[in-house]
Amino acid sequence: MTLFLARGAVLKATQDTRGWPLVEPLPSYGRGRELPGPRYASFIHGDGLRDVVITGDRGVIDGQGEVWWNMWRRRTLEHTRPNLVEFMHSTGIHISNIVLKNSPFWNIHPVYCDNVVVTNMMILAPRDSPNTDGVDPDSSSNVCIEDSYISTGDDLVAIKSGWDEYGIAYGRPSAGVTVRRVRGSSPFSGIAIGSEASGGVRDVLVEDCAIFDSGYGIHIKTNVGRGGYIRNVTVDGVRLTGVRSGVRIAGDVGDHPDAHFSQLAVPTVDAVRISNVWGVNVQQPGSLEGIRASPFTRICLSNVKLFGWRSDAAWKCRDVRGAALGVQPSPCAELATSFASARSSCS
Repeated sequence: MTLFLARGAVLKATQDTRGWPLVEPLPSYGRGRELPGPRYASFIHGDGLRDVVITGDRGVIDGQGEVWWNMWRRRTLEHTRPNLVEFMHSTGIHISNIVLKNSPFWNIHPVYCDNVVVTNMMILAPRDSPNTDGVDPDSSSNVCIEDSYISTGDDLVAIKSGWDEYGIAYGRPSAGVTVRRVRGSSPFSGIAIGSEASGGVRDVLVEDCAIFDSGYGIHIKTNVGRGGYIRNVTVDGVRLTGVRSGVRIAGDVGDHPDAHFSQLAVPTVDAVRISNVWGVNVQQPGSLEGIRASPFTRICLSNVKLFGWRSDAAWKCRDVRGAALGVQPSPCAELATSFASARSSCS
């Protein structure tokens, strides 16, 4: 099954929200992401498909999302806004060589999918457009996002796997995710994991990316109540320009679907290796702040050089274990200053 958008072709979503169909909430979220109950169906939606190609010669899919953004701003939404492209329970998804613009909500959302490739894409939305994430692999495996330019109002890439007790119960991780040669700008995060990661996230590779004029360069985020795990993450060769914070790994980020989440559902973050990161005009080098009941372990920084305007810039750390080698400004005391002295952490 192939959708081909020729050069000059524009596929536009309707701006009449009244007739937009509703679908059931995702089982790993338990409700709409923004509001309880069902959610609006994505503009392009597929469920249980195999070998689907969306490609073209720089044709455009325009979500015409401003009407939805304004409803969000005025707090008049009745249900969670629609994504631009979403595939569920599908395998063999290939999206390439087109432009996505003005999504009402997240742009590309493969959820419960396997073997997904997003390549040579341009994904655009105004900087003040709410929640217009670029690509959000969610409880999906064997995903490759590459050679793309993304400039939106929220995270450029955010790897997810369900929300609190619903994601824990569904229990499907995101695994085997590669993000490479992606560049772009966001008021929030360049490359993010979480915060909805209750089904687990593992085996992630981020390499050769360029993030500019953004909030956070690399952002791994979770919270008490999420449960799940984030482990075996490798970040290598990322360039940062004009970001507020270079690296943030945080255990206090994200809201909850309802009051039924468990305070005992404490996530783990383990084996995160960040190397060969170069940043200029970085206001704050970063923060590594775990959870008292579950310190983040094997957090390893190597050749991370971040330069900013403030001479007193410093890392913020707590409840974290690992090592740092060749890090500027100097790493926090919670990290060993050589991998040899933290062999069990970073070998």
